[in-house]
Amino acid sequence: MSVRTAGPSRSDLVADTALALLAERGMRGLTHRAVDEAAALPQGSTSNLARTRQALLELAVRRLADREARVLALHEMPDPAEGTGSLADALALAAHRALTNNRALTLARYELALEATRRPELRAFFDATGARFRDQLAALVTGMGSTDPARHTLSLIAWADGLMFSCVAGSFGADTPSLEEVRAGLRELLEGMLGG
Repeated sequence: MSVRTAGPSRSDLVADTALALLAERGMRGLTHRAVDEAAALPQGSTSNLARTRQALLELAVRRLADREARVLALHEMPDPAEGTGSLADALALAAHRALTNNRALTLARYELALEATRRPELRAFFDATGARFRDQLAALVTGMGSTDPARHTLSLIAWADGLMFSCVAGSFGADTPSLEEVRAGLRELLEGMLGG
């Protein structure tokens, strides 16, 4: 397996390879040597860039956050004045991208999230990198008139994470919902929280 493409920096290549290995082999399959081999880099290249396992995991988390920001298209989120339908459309598209074209990236995120439960130093780093989406979503629901933005943000993220986990790694792994099915679920949730 080689994920090398023209153009990425050595750091991005190592991080992208680490994410691909996490999705393919799990946490046990992520080693400095495995990254070197999969990325077709000279032995020791990954260690030169990220000396410790913690440094390699942080590099992967940082790259995950950058790539997920593109998948989630934070810059495409609607103005709160556009209403719950627009937010449901935007969030459904983001969730559906994570379930389909970016399924391996989503799986790598769950591997890192589970590892963060055992590594407090990674937990803090993992949570900090995910804050930009959470904060933007909180601002959106606040702008839409939420009476309890923190709770509503948690509900939306929990719903989306539950859907993605179930369809990527859980009991619905063989059943990827359509974009319209994801949109319908989000509309029901948002209308229940914020009104139509």
